[in-house]
Amino acid sequence: MTALRPVRLLDGRISFRLHARTLWVCGLLLVVIAAGLVTAMMVGDYHVPLDDALRAVFGESTRMAELFVERRRLPRALTGVMVGIAMGVAGAVFQSLTRNPLGSPDIVGFGHGAATGAVVVLLLFGGGTTQTAIGAFAGGLVSAAAVYLLALKGGAHGYRLVLVGIGVSAILIAFNNYLVTRADLNDARAATVWIVGSLYERRWPEATLMAVGLLVLLPIVLALSRTLSALDIGDEGATSLGVRVERSRLALIVSAVGLTAVATACAGPVAFVSLVAPQVARRLTRSAGPGLLPAGLLGGALLLVSDIVAQRITSPGELPVGVVTGAVGGAYLGWLLLREWRAGRG
Repeated sequence: MTALRPVRLLDGRISFRLHARTLWVCGLLLVVIAAGLVTAMMVGDYHVPLDDALRAVFGESTRMAELFVERRRLPRALTGVMVGIAMGVAGAVFQSLTRNPLGSPDIVGFGHGAATGAVVVLLLFGGGTTQTAIGAFAGGLVSAAAVYLLALKGGAHGYRLVLVGIGVSAILIAFNNYLVTRADLNDARAATVWIVGSLYERRWPEATLMAVGLLVLLPIVLALSRTLSALDIGDEGATSLGVRVERSRLALIVSAVGLTAVATACAGPVAFVSLVAPQVARRLTRSAGPGLLPAGLLGGALLLVSDIVAQRITSPGELPVGVVTGAVGGAYLGWLLLREWRAGRG
């Protein structure tokens, strides 16, 4: 496949190549996201026509349309897109670092660590939205540090990170369940919805937090994308190319954990997005590299569409978006296992 000219950002400090198929896939995903945003602004118990929804974005529509679109639906939809982008990129980083399709943040415990931090603040200290977000961010960083240090012997890479992360994840899930069973009924219900992952009542503060997180961390991850590609060939090969392996790996882990923690702080540990998005994006683009941009865009599209389905499938009530993404992820894993079995590899 013929590569296009390199894309350079920030005076060449960030550089990556986009193949023609990758460019088409990214363009299609942007169209899906745009269509999803428009749909999210229109649909609901109070239907907003297309022209009113678009005018409401600029404060030029009816007061009811502005109330539902500008104050409720648009910030929720934007938060969902940005959370999906963060989870998709983080998943692509970890799957590339571990060279394992199971090496995503929700499998190796980072998402559950963020959930633990949030649940502790919510149930034990009665924290509000801001305090819960801070607790989730801190919990994600602490769990990532624990997994990294436990897997550090001989170099924190490959199956060691995955296996240690799965073990830490199991402990955190058990601890979270224990806290929920000991909590007051109303608090337990709120914590359970948060643990599953939800965009309910997400407003501009969450959208702003996600935007700041992406603006700070995404350029760092993109700047390290060449190093990530070098690490794909193995530690010895990367070292021969002049890459400082452990330092680069640590920088990538910290950046990806930051993306995971911010996303989890805003929406909870939404299941399977960081696991499925990079793999599906890689199949669509047929690219051998980490595919950070396609994975991020696919994650954003997946979470946005899943949230629209979650809102409407049981209307007038709604499901947590994590239930829908869990169903999508489970169906994908079932298809993948069936495909491997038919190919004689299962």
